[in-house]
Amino acid sequence: MRGKRKAMTTERAMGIEKFSEADLASLRQELLHAHLDSWQAADVISQYLVTRGYGVSTPAARSTASRLESEGYPVDRMQAELEQLARVM
Repeated sequence: MRGKRKAMTTERAMGIEKFSEADLASLRQELLHAHLDSWQAADVISQYLVTRGYGVSTPAARSTASRLESEGYPVDRMQAELEQLARVM
């Protein structure tokens, strides 16, 4: 437990937010099964981040949604994209 706590502290100090794999998988399922266009997907992604206390640039969310959509929403790629997109409020 102590090693995990240290890793989490290091990640936060570096400004990296690790979203849980379960949350990302749930978001992925919603995006895949809702048959959304990229603008609607950007709204879903933005809402996901806002409910977790982050600010989001709408144009950046649209770009992220388009990139993720073209790649089939892989969870590891979603993690990386959301880390870059999320802005601490």
